[in-house]
Amino acid sequence: MAIRAFVLRQRGEEIEGAVEDLDEAELGDDPVVIDVEWAALNFKDTMVTQPGNRVARTYPLVPGIDLAGTVVESGEPGIEPGTAVLAHGYDLGVAHHGGFATRARVPEGWVVPLPEGVSTRHAVAVGTAGFTAALSLRALERNGLRPGSGPVLVTGATGGVGSMAVSLLARRGYEVAASTGKASERAYLEGLGATLVIGRDDVAGDERRVLGPERWAGAIDCVGGATLAAVLRSIRYGGAVAASGLTGGNSFTSTVYPFIVRGVALLGIDSVLTPIEVRREIWSSVASDFPSDAADAMVEREVGLDGVAGALAELARSAVRGRVLVCPTR
Repeated sequence: MAIRAFVLRQRGEEIEGAVEDLDEAELGDDPVVIDVEWAALNFKDTMVTQPGNRVARTYPLVPGIDLAGTVVESGEPGIEPGTAVLAHGYDLGVAHHGGFATRARVPEGWVVPLPEGVSTRHAVAVGTAGFTAALSLRALERNGLRPGSGPVLVTGATGGVGSMAVSLLARRGYEVAASTGKASERAYLEGLGATLVIGRDDVAGDERRVLGPERWAGAIDCVGGATLAAVLRSIRYGGAVAASGLTGGNSFTSTVYPFIVRGVALLGIDSVLTPIEVRREIWSSVASDFPSDAADAMVEREVGLDGVAGALAELARSAVRGRVLVCPTR
């Protein structure tokens, strides 16, 4: 059986992407076969298109770290044919063919049956971005953050994870400060529930100081680099930063003062290797944490496979707000 897919191939030092017909046998022999109805673009999908990247571990590769659709073949109880499911993380789209195709094969341990009332489109609109935001808030609340603790900062707030984090925090009753380098997106962020919208310079503060004013009860940092260092300097006593992003750099420089003077915690958020039990627990509350209308508000547009290359290029330039969904059958 032939399937349509957006395929990356390495040609010399370059990586080229194009829509192709693949034989289903090229998908491998994993036991769960899914007709993909929706996928979504994530920053990681742009990374595998870059020559010399350290993310992709094989070519040719069908990227797409988020996918949702209907099971057509499975021997696993609970994910029988006809079940609507989601798969994301693990090796999907980096060392294993991912979601930018009309069909996928995945191990049963990667599959999340969708809760009642959650469609496949709704699931990928939330996707890895919403899952990461939910993991971040979970970690902060385990550190003691509660509504009423004070303002919670979200950096990179117009991106996928940032947008989801703003919406989730506001829905849970938190006072949200959204940081963005895009001044034109104030209305968008306020619509998601931000009570304060600030620029990147407002977060940076005085870089010469080892500590800044205590401004934030907690933070979800989707940027990394110098932004993460600046956020750490301005967290209130006993607060924490949940860090999941690297669009601003994969390293940062800090002193020990936020940690030993204010007791600040830096919490690493990994959405790739999260155990499937935790993954299914997080997804069980997606309908209440991210209602379909709230998720739709973060969808910038939908594309077919022919639109993937252009959308990936825009995402790499940070020219995308929120989420771009992919309908492989379009």
